[in-house]
Amino acid sequence: MPMRSDRPFLEIALLVFLSFLWGGSFTLIKVAVESVPPATIVSGRLMIGAAILLLLVRLRGIALPASSRDWAAYAVQGCLQSALPFTLISWGEMHIDSGLAGLLNSTPPLFAFLITFFILGQRAAAFRKAAGVVVGFGGVLITMVPDLALHDRQSLLGQAAVMGSSLSYAVAAIYANRFSDRPPLLTAGCSMLMAAAIMLPISVIFDQPLKLAPSSEAIWSIIALGVFSTALAMIVYFRLVRTLGAVGVTSGSYLRAGFSVLLGAVFLGETISPGMVIGFILILLSVATVTGQLRWPLRRK
Repeated sequence: MPMRSDRPFLEIALLVFLSFLWGGSFTLIKVAVESVPPATIVSGRLMIGAAILLLLVRLRGIALPASSRDWAAYAVQGCLQSALPFTLISWGEMHIDSGLAGLLNSTPPLFAFLITFFILGQRAAAFRKAAGVVVGFGGVLITMVPDLALHDRQSLLGQAAVMGSSLSYAVAAIYANRFSDRPPLLTAGCSMLMAAAIMLPISVIFDQPLKLAPSSEAIWSIIALGVFSTALAMIVYFRLVRTLGAVGVTSGSYLRAGFSVLLGAVFLGETISPGMVIGFILILLSVATVTGQLRWPLRRK
């Protein structure tokens, strides 16, 4: 159960701030990917974030795990939660706008429902949630219609990559249940450290970062991603999980998608198409339904 806060307006303000940090990450990625390959963006972001989080772990006197089995579990979590989705999003934004990427990345709850329903066999409120999933993927399809009509293969692949990141986030959320008895800051720091350990050699081998000539905007974007959209966002996130609860924090996905579209339009000159607006509305209605924040009345006999 979430803890009651005597300053509810502060918690709401922090939720908006968290949504801004995560929504702004798509804008920062779009700037960075112009002159830095995806693997290098991700490895830089993860190393900065992991360093900050592990410093906080040490300052709080939290002991690091000693078991190789624990570190292996953190490696899996880090891959699912950070390394893989960050890379897919960064690659996807080479081919699509940041606002569209943020919109498509609001769909992890839909994948989480499909996994728990078909694989884990959890059927609670199945009809309502299944209807929400259909609406959500209908919204995704609407955003893809223009590129389908134009046969824009690269854009479609970019959108598919971002949707793949949503699937990875959903699997990560389910896998993370095994860490429920451990300090959240420890889980975040250790999993991010292992994700950085995975991505650094990939970056060195395939991108050869020492030979790159990134723009100053790209460098600052990667630093901002690591400090604000990764480390600071995780700190705010875990506070809000304690005060608002997991479902309450989920509502931030609506704001996050909105911020990504708005920031992309304001700072990058991206176009907000009618299809994106319709898709945005349908996806948000879908996520609200699947997470139980919106309950449609059902007839009872």
